Amino acid sequence: MPRCVLLLVTVAAILATDGCRREPPARQFPLTGQVLSIAADGMEITIRHDEVKGFMPAMVMPFKVRDRALTTGRLPGDLVRATLQVSEEESWLSALEKTGWAPFPEKAESAEPVLELVKAGDAAPDATLIDQDKRAFRLSSLRGAPVLLTFIYTRCPLPDFCPRMDRQFQTVQQAVKEGRAPSDTRLVSVSFDPDFDTPDVLKAHAAAVGADPHTWTFATAPRPAIEQLGGRLGLSVIRDGDATSLTHNLRTAVIDRTGRLVTIFSGNEWTPAEAIAALGRR
Repeated sequence: MPRCVLLLVTVAAILATDGCRREPPARQFPLTGQVLSIAADGMEITIRHDEVKGFMPAMVMPFKVRDRALTTGRLPGDLVRATLQVSEEESWLSALEKTGWAPFPEKAESAEPVLELVKAGDAAPDATLIDQDKRAFRLSSLRGAPVLLTFIYTRCPLPDFCPRMDRQFQTVQQAVKEGRAPSDTRLVSVSFDPDFDTPDVLKAHAAAVGADPHTWTFATAPRPAIEQLGGRLGLSVIRDGDATSLTHNLRTAVIDRTGRLVTIFSGNEWTPAEAIAALGRR
């Protein structure tokens, strides 16, 4: 085969392979609701929204925007119509239009930190949790192993919130298996939605994300226990009316072998490499 033809065939094959690897286009959903708050940098807006048909029930959620102009001039109380874009790994609003204004309904129930936040070097808070196999255990019983702990709920619909925590933990779990993280690392995902996330639900979710029970435990507890544990680590959950309406921040803690806090990662921008490095600290 002539060399030029062979080159063209090779390039075509590479392009075809690259095309197969491209992420599928984001799904689009119309969204309506009321603005509750706008981040200081204008790149995130929290909306109490109506049901997004075919995607998620009515709830309160913070949404990212890629264009700050979308939130310019928006105020709490504004009624809005928006377009929600959802890809495999992130979500954002690509359009946002004011349609009116209304006073806020009664204040939502909030779970704010009720105790002093723990700091690096402090003893990590303890709690009795129930794992996916319906076994009770104390968080302190994991002392002797480094622990990476995060908070999630299985119905969380946006890929850059709880599902991202699952993906981050999958990567750390793989690093443990390959010897790139301490071999005795324990991963713990705690649900703050105990009414829905029963042990059976958590067990099915653990299987779906490929959690190895020797390394990665899913657990929950009655709400008061979760709120005390989460509150001391900076977790905030707003339960807006019914149990399906939850808005929350993201907090992921690294606890050393002696049971002391190494660090807390806020939000979803931390990387598995950062977590692995923190797990190896003494």
